[in-house]
Amino acid sequence: MTAQSTVFGKRREPHTVIIARGNSVSHFTVRPWIAALAGSVVAAITLGYFAATSYLVFRDDLIGAAIARQARMQHAYEDRISALRAQVDRITSRQLLDQQLMETKVTELLNRQSKLSERHGRLGPILEKANAEAAPEQAPLLQKRPDDRADAASGAPALAYASAANSAPFSLWATRDGNDPSESAADRADKLFVSINQSLRSIENEQITKISTLADDAYQTADQISDVLQDAGLPVDADFGKSAMGGPLIAIDNAQAFDTKVRELDVALDRLDRVKKQAKSLPIANPAPGLSISSTFGVRKDPILGTPALHSGMDFRAPMGSPASATAAGTVTSAGWNGGYGRMVEIDHGNGLATRFAHLSRIDVKEGDKVQIGDVVGLTGSSGRSTGPHLHYEVRRDGHAVDPLRFIKIGKKLSQLL
Repeated sequence: MTAQSTVFGKRREPHTVIIARGNSVSHFTVRPWIAALAGSVVAAITLGYFAATSYLVFRDDLIGAAIARQARMQHAYEDRISALRAQVDRITSRQLLDQQLMETKVTELLNRQSKLSERHGRLGPILEKANAEAAPEQAPLLQKRPDDRADAASGAPALAYASAANSAPFSLWATRDGNDPSESAADRADKLFVSINQSLRSIENEQITKISTLADDAYQTADQISDVLQDAGLPVDADFGKSAMGGPLIAIDNAQAFDTKVRELDVALDRLDRVKKQAKSLPIANPAPGLSISSTFGVRKDPILGTPALHSGMDFRAPMGSPASATAAGTVTSAGWNGGYGRMVEIDHGNGLATRFAHLSRIDVKEGDKVQIGDVVGLTGSSGRSTGPHLHYEVRRDGHAVDPLRFIKIGKKLSQLL
């Protein structure tokens, strides 16, 4: 039974298509679903056509947009890469700059360490010379102490820090105690270098101060010796002023100050050495240490005649055979019997000064011999015009007898300075 379609209660007949061609006539019935299918196919084809047409029309625009988007993305990536590369370059440049800065500072420290070592080498002989020139009670002050900072001038601290700075990365300093975590390694390195520089500068200043002190001590000692000799009317080289000063102001750096102070110390030590040699060339020693004086220089009652007479020397109570010592370096000009002097030795000390040792029991030198201070020239006795064993000692200046006691007193004053 064929289904009937109705519209509003009325019966609807299916559509029939009749096709006539000549004498032939054909027909077929169009069902609703066939019509719907055909409409769907037509609609799909139409939509496809319009879609293909639109694609063909807008394809270039779409492709251009896609290309533009890709170009924008590529540019963005390239900009990012450039930014990252610039950042890497900045970091690398900063690291190179920090490394160059550190190498420069390390080189500076090594140069300063080398200069300090060189200074220490120059100071060694000068300090030895200063110690040799120092008086006995001053020697401990001039000797290098075990903890003397001059020993540090050998550069060990600077070299140790410099070696660490030259071989260790910045991160090593980052772990040092007391560092601020917010500080960069370069900042910590700068602080370390500043500390080392301050230490080296302190050593340099201490070297200069010590040299100045030694020079002042040498000048002071030379002045004291000169004053004593001048007060006694003895010859002395006084070519250095004590208070005169002046001249233009010429600024100098630390290195020039060190060289200037070294030269000044050398001059001071040379002057001290010259003054000491001059003082030691004078007959200021005691010819008979530990023996008492029995007769002084000047007018006295002659021990044999009992009348007033000039005693041209001084007498020391001395047992027979006691040694008689030279009171300064010189040359023996006479060694033998000399009238009332008995056995006598005369020594020329230069500068018009000469000494005589009389009434000896034995002479141990001969004419022309070179003697040094403290050398035994003979043994005491009672030869010549004498009342008993003793040592007659004279000091003569330009051939005239002077009081020997004055020279012996000078020797006692200078004993702590020579």
